[in-house]
Amino acid sequence: MGTHLQASAQDNEHIFRSQHQAVPVPDNMTLPDFVLQDAELYAEKVAFVEAVTGKEYTYGEVVRDVRRFAKALRSIGLRKGRVVVVVLPNVAEYAIVALGIMAAGGVFSGSNPAGHASEIKKQVEAADAKLVVTNGAMYEKVKSLELPVIVMGEEHVAGAINWGELLEAADRANTDTISEDVHQNDLCALPFSSGTTGISKGVMLTHRNLVANLCSTLFSVGPEMVGQITILGLMPFFHIYGITGICCATLRNKGKVVVIGRYELRTFLNALITHEITFAPIVPPIILALVKNPIVEEFDLSRLKLRAVMTAAAPLAPELLSAFEKKFPSVQVQEAYGLTEHSCITLTHGDPTKGHATAKKNSVGFILPNMELKFIDPETGISLPKNTPGEICVRSQCVMQGYYKNEEETARTIDNNGWLHTGDIGYIDDDGDVFVVDRIKELIKYKGFQVAPAELEAILISHPSVEDTAVVSLPDEEAGEIPAACVVLNPDAKETEEEIVKYVASNVAQYKRVRVVHFVETIPKSPSGKIMRRLLREKMLEKMKNGTKSGAILP
Repeated sequence: MGTHLQASAQDNEHIFRSQHQAVPVPDNMTLPDFVLQDAELYAEKVAFVEAVTGKEYTYGEVVRDVRRFAKALRSIGLRKGRVVVVVLPNVAEYAIVALGIMAAGGVFSGSNPAGHASEIKKQVEAADAKLVVTNGAMYEKVKSLELPVIVMGEEHVAGAINWGELLEAADRANTDTISEDVHQNDLCALPFSSGTTGISKGVMLTHRNLVANLCSTLFSVGPEMVGQITILGLMPFFHIYGITGICCATLRNKGKVVVIGRYELRTFLNALITHEITFAPIVPPIILALVKNPIVEEFDLSRLKLRAVMTAAAPLAPELLSAFEKKFPSVQVQEAYGLTEHSCITLTHGDPTKGHATAKKNSVGFILPNMELKFIDPETGISLPKNTPGEICVRSQCVMQGYYKNEEETARTIDNNGWLHTGDIGYIDDDGDVFVVDRIKELIKYKGFQVAPAELEAILISHPSVEDTAVVSLPDEEAGEIPAACVVLNPDAKETEEEIVKYVASNVAQYKRVRVVHFVETIPKSPSGKIMRRLLREKMLEKMKNGTKSGAILP
């Protein structure tokens, strides 16, 4: 058992470790090799099935197509370390595409398929991407990027490479294509995250980072669980949690992923029942729908095989948790805490038969094996004892290599001793359960999606009539948080609040839209020029509570 509740001797720092024994991490195994290990023993078992179309891939087909796609990428000239941006909804082939890129030595970078063409372009340029993978429906968004594009699906798109034909050509190709050895310390993924400051940055992750994280998160899954789990694949696969926490973790344990491309309550409930899903990672708004939406009553919930739901992307309100447990008494609610820069850090449920703890309600869980945590005073940097809130810092083999081409932000996030500063405030209690209480960073979590105020402010400021602006989060029962803007117009402006709302909506993905706009005289700022967001938020909430009609609200 670890020394998680003792301050370690190092510089009198309070460092907390897992109560669970360290787990071994295999050396020099790439992520594709690690997750597909022993897959041939499960060759006939279904690995991915699409809930709506029924399209499926067995383990044998996944292994075959990861190899074929890796070979095809090398044959068209993809070199080690080059980035491939994937713009796809959740589809059965998604993990094959991602793992194929990694097996070829390339770097997978998932992009939000709901993103605006300009947002996808920003990511492609920031990542120095050499290639894009998409489907026919999304092709319009990427065709002007002046990069080769591989299009999934049956249809042939002029000027693009067809996925099926590419794989067939690779089968016929000479096997002497240049093969570069892929090592565990090579980069394999470049997800984009807003980090602690808000502007999107590429997070450099190696095969080792992700293999180590899977070893830690799956520490309590015993051999008896292998091949037994059916997991819901609804959380976006372009997000690191979707690709590693859902796809890779399930492949490693030879379970089945039931893939859903778009959330719709009936489709979701139907999938849970007909596919006998046992584990469902979801976001709080879905838990809210399960508790409150009358559509749920149309289904025979006694047929559910669901054993657990997991929420990780946004905080879950305690009242909502109680209401869910009352309605679904046999379903365990698990929570986790992690971030793109590190992947998963804490988990609320281990295996009780192995003496693994179950953390307290409303905590984000216990520290996973192989990880160290400390909580520091954000002002002084001094580490704090238990039960004292401070900025959560984590150190392990899962910490990212840094932000791509951004040394300044990297140095601000990872210190000289290898600690990743998360920008979240939390504490650890006497039992080793971690609680997250607040975010230093100003990110808004809309239905689990990160929305950066800085990005919306930049768009608002680009409007000719806007003189100054600040975007803050307001609480919202369904979405968790919504972006709200205070706007100072110039004296000659004629725009209404609705027009400002529409202006932002035409420039960003749906989830990033500003939902509330209030016109104000000035934006309060601190002496150093920082927007005083807390004050603004309080003023907006007061205005709305008093029923002041000024301000446009987007439904």
